[in-house]
Amino acid sequence: MNGAEILLKTAAQAGVEVCFTNPGTTELPLVAAFDIVPGIRPVLGLFEGCCAGAADGYGRMTGKPAMTLFHLGPGLGNAVANLHNARRARTPVFNVIGDHASWHRGADAPLTMDIESLSATVSGWTRMVRSTDAVSQDTADALQAALLGMGATLILPQNYQWADIPDPHIAPVTTNPAEVDDHGIDTAAVALKKGKKCLLLLGGDALREKGLQHAARVSAAVGCDLLSETFPAHMERGRGLPAVARLPYVPEFAIQQLSAFDTIILAGAKKPVAFFGYRGGTSQLTNDTQQIFTLSESMGNAALALEHLAEAVKAPPHRGGQADNAGTPVLPQGTLDAKKASLVLAALQPENAIIVDESITSAVGYYKYTATAPRFSLLALTGGAIGMGMSCSIGAALACTDRPVIDFQADGSAMYTIQSLWTQAREGLDITTLICANRSYKILEAEFNRAESRLPGKQARSLMDLGHPLTDWVKISQGFGVPACAVNTAEELAEALTRALAETGPNLIQVNL
Repeated sequence: MNGAEILLKTAAQAGVEVCFTNPGTTELPLVAAFDIVPGIRPVLGLFEGCCAGAADGYGRMTGKPAMTLFHLGPGLGNAVANLHNARRARTPVFNVIGDHASWHRGADAPLTMDIESLSATVSGWTRMVRSTDAVSQDTADALQAALLGMGATLILPQNYQWADIPDPHIAPVTTNPAEVDDHGIDTAAVALKKGKKCLLLLGGDALREKGLQHAARVSAAVGCDLLSETFPAHMERGRGLPAVARLPYVPEFAIQQLSAFDTIILAGAKKPVAFFGYRGGTSQLTNDTQQIFTLSESMGNAALALEHLAEAVKAPPHRGGQADNAGTPVLPQGTLDAKKASLVLAALQPENAIIVDESITSAVGYYKYTATAPRFSLLALTGGAIGMGMSCSIGAALACTDRPVIDFQADGSAMYTIQSLWTQAREGLDITTLICANRSYKILEAEFNRAESRLPGKQARSLMDLGHPLTDWVKISQGFGVPACAVNTAEELAEALTRALAETGPNLIQVNL
């Protein structure tokens, strides 16, 4: 068995089921090993950013390590933006980077690069394999790190991939059971019982079903408020679940909302800060008079910590959230705008859907409208690096083949990983993409107005305008093998979305705003 086969066998034995890849010469032994070692399905992406986003979506939905395979430093470099999003989402991503043969690196060949330094920007764990004997243990260590939500990158020189080892030992991946911080639980319970105005700020798995239910129990017992972090990695939402508002993106609004609380308890969320530093602004969204506690220092066990907290405050059993018979939004009529597009999606999205939201400024009211929607999963843009939606949808669809995936997608962001459509068609994935075609970087316009306190001039506006020339999303989509249509009214969108959701395989709808 050679080093490449050892790596795949170690990964498969640990539960890895899929590898998103755009390989090159230094990965050819691994490419060959996919035919020899069963259990891991390779999925080809035309761009490494698509592969990284797909791994993020897969890991968010399954909680299992999603494997990527990239070609040297430039391949990793192409993936960095979506690996950044995955790191912010604490997704269990396991990156394998094929490197030059160890004896060839000193030659400074054209593709030679400092892969370890680049990896450190998006991975909490990085290691260069130093011998074929170390491949299995290094792989197991990487997977164990990935399961902690830090992102792990293993760099494997090509000569250690092709070298043979008879009867190799396959290292197991050990995982520790989830634990809670008893001191954090006790501290939070005391704070909640003091009767001051308290907030539970939820993130991570506190936004899954069990976490939401336990948070609602705590709220019912002590009267504290519940709030979600601004961009959740994976949130369960809809009928039967507690309706939790999101922390606003605009810092002034977030500061105003948070200032109402004397005590803030972080459950799976980090201490909130502004997305950007503005002139005359502040980094912190909280103030020095507030007490801020972390419920548990360990990542990935916020739901368990909330369960313990509920018991500590003698909370009653969960009694349900939004009523199962709660009404859905009324379908709007007439020429489309962002609000109407959001209403149509909220009204028609089916039970058990996965909504990947990279709609940026086009999601006017969407989150609010979905409090009474059929239950669904929401994946948001955690790290702010655009180009996540189309690729993340691939991973979500492969992770949950029995669930419809809807990508609510801004047009400017879609251009970053447009090659995702090809993989959607190739794999026959049940993904409906709604392209919000407002033909501009609207978020940049809004940020410009905030930063400069004026409207952009001709030259500045040219850097935000996507309408010259107009992008024909229907032709682009069809060129990648995905059926597509364009709509101009709410009625047309409702008809097209209904039709797309009734079909199997990918579809794209250009939503002209």
